[in-house]
Amino acid sequence: MGGVYSSGISVSELRQSGDTGIGCCEGLGGEVLLIDGEAFECTVDAAPRRMRDEETLPFADVCFFGSSVGERIVDADFDALTATVERRLRSRNLFHVVRIDGVMARVRTRVTARQVPPLRPLAEVAAEQVETETVERAGVIVGFWMPRIYQGITVAALHLHFLSDDRAIGGHVLDVRVGEAVLRVAAFAQFSLRLPLDEEFLSTELTHDEDHRITAIEGRARPSFAE
Repeated sequence: MGGVYSSGISVSELRQSGDTGIGCCEGLGGEVLLIDGEAFECTVDAAPRRMRDEETLPFADVCFFGSSVGERIVDADFDALTATVERRLRSRNLFHVVRIDGVMARVRTRVTARQVPPLRPLAEVAAEQVETETVERAGVIVGFWMPRIYQGITVAALHLHFLSDDRAIGGHVLDVRVGEAVLRVAAFAQFSLRLPLDEEFLSTELTHDEDHRITAIEGRARPSFAE
């Protein structure tokens, strides 16, 4: 939020901490999904691609998914999807990974353009985000439902990224209507936080002053799809 994202964790290191997750590209140059141990970059100027081990992410949430019983969902908008996920929570005080495999009747995603120094705050970058809406697209959605108490460390509530099976479309999910898919949710009671050690990060005090902007930036930027 404060424009401090000049360093990050490498893809190879990331994969040591999980096989499923989401994040952002170096310089906020797009959105990242970690699916079955493979990292994919979704950017504004090219189709999604598999990332190289040496590439870095300034932010990521990852875990090892493990096994989880799937639940079939049909014709669910974002609110219905959220309600279904929240019914499956072990507790609203635990962390939960979410994965949805199937056909999205509609999905609206966003990506941001890669930044160069001087780096701008996320709110300014997100104001210029590129949005894409696609229909009847098979793919996978991964992300997390996080407890509200950890807002700021991560993004509270539901935070999802989408990647189409044909690897043509991907990004942060602003809105979605699931056509027919299988939902899996798994709970976690522990987390490990890794912080950067570059001089810019060490000399910039982080606060909660901008937390209110995270909801606006990571949430649904426009009204839901019209019926």
